[in-house]
Amino acid sequence: MVLQLFKTLHRTRQQVFKNDARALEAARIKINEEFKCNKTETSPKKIEELIKIGSDVELILRTSVIQGIHTDHNTLKLVPRKDLLIENVPYCDAPTQKQ
Repeated sequence: MVLQLFKTLHRTRQQVFKNDARALEAARIKINEEFKCNKTETSPKKIEELIKIGSDVELILRTSVIQGIHTDHNTLKLVPRKDLLIENVPYCDAPTQKQ
């Protein structure tokens, strides 16, 4: 389970920070540091907690992070991944009654 999370985090890192060598390297170092720092952990409860944190981080990276590219002095071009783009569902002020 731990190795699977490690691999998943690295795959997500490669998708989220695609074409950004600096961000890819920083994320790789951070993931490796966190796993190395906790590799001697033996408490099942603590391991479960760390796995939950890692899974949450992976979910946030995958669903919330958008790349920005500097195009001008004060301009960023956002580059959302296709899996982040969702259908825009119109908002309805008057909820319908359940029947």
